[in-house]
Amino acid sequence: MVKKEVPNPEAIFVLGGGSDREVFAAEFARRHADLNVWVSTGSSAKKVEAIFEAMGISLTRLNLDYRAVDTVTNFTTMVGVFQQQEIRHVYLLTSDFHMRRARAIAFFVLGSRGITYTPVEVPCAFPQMRSKCLAESGLHVSRDVVRSIVWLLTKRTGGSVRIRIPRSL
Repeated sequence: MVKKEVPNPEAIFVLGGGSDREVFAAEFARRHADLNVWVSTGSSAKKVEAIFEAMGISLTRLNLDYRAVDTVTNFTTMVGVFQQQEIRHVYLLTSDFHMRRARAIAFFVLGSRGITYTPVEVPCAFPQMRSKCLAESGLHVSRDVVRSIVWLLTKRTGGSVRIRIPRSL
């Protein structure tokens, strides 16, 4: 419904996780010069700013947020910011292998606040190291869907609870 009301993204939302995402985001921002960029817990501010400046992107368009500790909190810490800015549609940028989980979380967290997204996959930066580019397991996705639902009900993400799930599952 929101996508029909707001068919064009109004911002670029980058999930931190590597400078490859930030380089891609800066290139993407150059092609979408009317949109501001939010990077959630990415590289250091100095590094991100240098990447964007090198691409000719004004730092006035760049918003850095370092509150998130994981993918779920990337969303839960930023959804309020998007609401305050009256942003109802974002480009969601993350690595290709990470997108399935990001979309699942976005469905619940962003969707619960009337915010839609258009996914933009960043190609894996390590094609020569196939194990780093494998799609995340269904367990990872399921765990974070449950955490997203818990957040909807309690405003707690369980981000301080560390449950390691091997990538190979």
